[in-house]
Amino acid sequence: MSYTAEVMTAIATLREEVCALHAELVRYELVVWTAGNVSARVPGADLMIIKPSGIDYDALTPENMVVTDLYGTPVDGGWGNPELSPSSDTAAHAYVYRHMPEVGGVVHTHSSYATAWAVRGEAIPCVLTMMGDEFGGEIPVGPFALIGDDSIGRGIVETLSGSRSPAVLMQNHGPFTIGGSAKSAVKAAVLCEEVARTVHLSRELGSMIPIDSAHIDSLHDRYQNVYGQ
Repeated sequence: MSYTAEVMTAIATLREEVCALHAELVRYELVVWTAGNVSARVPGADLMIIKPSGIDYDALTPENMVVTDLYGTPVDGGWGNPELSPSSDTAAHAYVYRHMPEVGGVVHTHSSYATAWAVRGEAIPCVLTMMGDEFGGEIPVGPFALIGDDSIGRGIVETLSGSRSPAVLMQNHGPFTIGGSAKSAVKAAVLCEEVARTVHLSRELGSMIPIDSAHIDSLHDRYQNVYGQ
């Protein structure tokens, strides 16, 4: 299949970006071995880019990022490595892109503290201003689902549709995060682990002080619409 010059340029750019963002998962200690993945939607085409399955992080290159359609089927558009299999979580990412058109990036990690909350099947309560800023409330728990089809993706969409949180803790599995771009989804994954750790430590010390819902709304509005350059 042939694609426009704009789409081909976007694919080349996003393969570089997605490859680089996987290094951020390692830098922030959100993954071990070959687990975890980052993907990005290709604007202007029903395509996504994700890392290949079972490849060491230090062996990832822009050239071995896999391009698939939004059902997770690899697409050979002349960009090389059509023989590589995409991540085992590709079906979940693809389902999110099909059903949440505002999402431009999806991330999955097994970061220790966030995954510990997922193992308990317990949402992370919004007791930090940082959580109000980034997540707009608690980080919810999604249903248990097996890897291999789009069951995880369905759970992500069902849990996050109508939620302000860009993160979900899939029960007994780990966190998935979404964003308008792959970079923003990685940021959400980093902050998800940070708040999971901090709230856990706080709970070990005793009872926690909740934040009033009106203050959470104010924090989220300011951070999303005013904060930054």
